[in-house]
Amino acid sequence: MNHNGLPERICCIGAGYVGGPTMAVIARKCPEIRVTVVDVDQDRVAAWNSERLPVYERGLDELVRETRGKNLFFSADVDAAIRQAQLIFICVNTPTKNYGQGQGKAADLVYVERCARRIAEQAERGTIVVEKSTVPVRTAEMIQTIMEQEDRDVQVLSNPEFMAEGTAIEDLNVPDRVLIGSADTPAGRAAAETLAGIYRTWVDPERIILTGIWSSELSKLSANAFLAQKISSINALSALCEATQADVTEVANAVGCDERIGPRFLRASVGFGGSCFKKDLLNLVYLCEHYGLSEVAAYWQSVLQLNEYQKTRFANQLVRSLFNTVTEKKIAIFGFAFKQGTNDVRESPAITVCRQLLTDRAWLGVYDPAVPEASVRQELSDVTGSAGGRLEVFSDPYDACDGSHALVILTEWNSFRDLDFRRIFASMHKPAVLFDGRNLLDIEEMRRLGFQVRGVGKV
Repeated sequence: MNHNGLPERICCIGAGYVGGPTMAVIARKCPEIRVTVVDVDQDRVAAWNSERLPVYERGLDELVRETRGKNLFFSADVDAAIRQAQLIFICVNTPTKNYGQGQGKAADLVYVERCARRIAEQAERGTIVVEKSTVPVRTAEMIQTIMEQEDRDVQVLSNPEFMAEGTAIEDLNVPDRVLIGSADTPAGRAAAETLAGIYRTWVDPERIILTGIWSSELSKLSANAFLAQKISSINALSALCEATQADVTEVANAVGCDERIGPRFLRASVGFGGSCFKKDLLNLVYLCEHYGLSEVAAYWQSVLQLNEYQKTRFANQLVRSLFNTVTEKKIAIFGFAFKQGTNDVRESPAITVCRQLLTDRAWLGVYDPAVPEASVRQELSDVTGSAGGRLEVFSDPYDACDGSHALVILTEWNSFRDLDFRRIFASMHKPAVLFDGRNLLDIEEMRRLGFQVRGVGKV
């Protein structure tokens, strides 16, 4: 430890959407700490050391350029970094299992266990191990058991991330809260204080919450479940608004004025996506079933079912608006990322909608300002085939719309508002249909331009 009681060296295992940005912020805020991010994927490490980072986040490029090579390092030498670190973050993926017991619901902890075993083999005694990955409650027990088998005097902490993709750097700089869970022992509490000391360098101490380790692990799953539930609730109401000719934006505004509810996450849309909500909800459902809480499991499962319904309902409405067939018709797709401000396409609603349209033999012209063409093609390869099929990815939004029968907005990129929609309308087949899956545009203005417009939860 240095003179401030902080670790001199930190290691982060996992150079993904969590590890990279989090460690870049810690390196910037704590210049006296040497931060090393390691990964077994050498291509990913090379990308972090290049001018084109593998993760797109506003402000991340500048942050990495400022700290990389000074006190922030990216390496594939995992063992060396573990041996030298006093504190190790586990930031590896915990996807939903696609095999065996718990298939389709439980979190796959194979990467977490591999990390734990590698740390047990290489770490010095007294090292602090921090769960940053989203894990099921009581995962720390597994990590601690592995450490004890190797006679490692290691303290395991839970420090879940609460940053949102697209605003990750802002969320890390000014977090709503920093949650640190530890064992209720003198050594556990001391380890928690060490980690808290790092965050106190820039975070208001009142926002740092110290809890038991099981509460901390469960809190991340619970937070994402509540947010997903709120989105599914307003999307459920959007279907009712369309049936009754109410306006979901007006309903959401009235509901959100209640301070007990609040206005955030009450924007009706084509559905939620991203790496967290679905995965964490499935994990929560599995845990509830494991403990015999079938009614609770069914409740959280319904949140996911509504989200799938919303995506399918949206695609079906589009087909109906085009005289019940999209065969051989070109559909322009604006947005493939699951939300603005990121190039992450995991569980993006755009994937579901595009797959359905391609299955119905439509031609798709996709434009997204941040998502690489390779990512689009990879996600749709199961319905397009190796040759690409009826899919073209454009670098210019106007080219994507040229000759199309419909324009579909699936990501709420603010830059879409600034496009010349008069020009877009002129380039399309008539009637020109505009389906706004994010209620991003002014519907009446688009109608004045000549579009047949449909939003979510709108008349």
